[in-house]
Amino acid sequence: MSSTLIVITLISLFFLIVAGIYAIVKKDLLQAVIATGLISLVLSILFFILQAPDVALTEAAIGIALSTIIFVLAIRNTKRFED
Repeated sequence: MSSTLIVITLISLFFLIVAGIYAIVKKDLLQAVIATGLISLVLSILFFILQAPDVALTEAAIGIALSTIIFVLAIRNTKRFED
């Protein structure tokens, strides 16, 4: 891998860790779901960098779109904030 790809990969891994910690710590469930959507987006980019475009497209479709929509609909029908 070139040095540019290594830097992009390291920055992406940093964002993964930060978004994961943010999703765990937040008491607002909607913000936690948005953080998990961000995790799926970064993973999709990492899969594309690692030359797995089919896995990247699947992660984008399922992880970002479908899962986030299902979680938001579930939160809409329940309480938004965790006790």
